[in-house]
Amino acid sequence: MLLGGQRPTLAPERELAAKSQAWLDLGCVGMVEIVLRVRLVSGDQIDVMYEHDAVDENEVIQRVVDTLAGESGVLRTQHGDRLMLLFGRGVAAVEVAPRGAVL
Repeated sequence: MLLGGQRPTLAPERELAAKSQAWLDLGCVGMVEIVLRVRLVSGDQIDVMYEHDAVDENEVIQRVVDTLAGESGVLRTQHGDRLMLLFGRGVAAVEVAPRGAVL
């Protein structure tokens, strides 16, 4: 029972899905940026930024995984102000960095 005209609240994941669907209904898709920590086959690691037109971060992460696993396996990323191309065959692991990662 709701008191004083309170609106029911949704679980956080359902609220995000509702907002995402509202953006899609309007035809609006924003640019989502994520920072990836990439461990190379050589053992070196590098932090790069990847951006893509998407509704949420999970969609961008799935795009990264699909691209690196694909036949060509080339992902355009940035390291600072430099363009970097990551080739899937040279990547040993990819970790999505927490917010505030330094490039």
